[in-house]
Amino acid sequence: MKNNESKQEFLFENINYKLLLIGIAVIAFGFILMSGGGSDDPKVFNESVFDFRRIRLAPTVVLIGFGITIYSILKNPKK
Repeated sequence: MKNNESKQEFLFENINYKLLLIGIAVIAFGFILMSGGGSDDPKVFNESVFDFRRIRLAPTVVLIGFGITIYSILKNPKK
C-alpha cells in the first residue's frame, strides 16, 4: 500500500517562494512611495503631488516588483 501512495510535492522550489515574497515586498514599497502628498483643504493645491518620487520613482519600483514576481513564477529551478 505504501508503494501506491504518492508524495505530495510543492509546485515551486524554496528559491521561487523567496523571490515571490521579495517581489511582493518591492511592489508594496512602491505603493508606499506613491502615497501621501495630498492636501487637507480641497481649495489649496499642493505641488508635492507631482514630485519625482510619486511620478517616476514609485511606478518604476512597482514595475520592477512585478518583474521580480513574474521571474519567480517562471524560474525553473530544475535546470
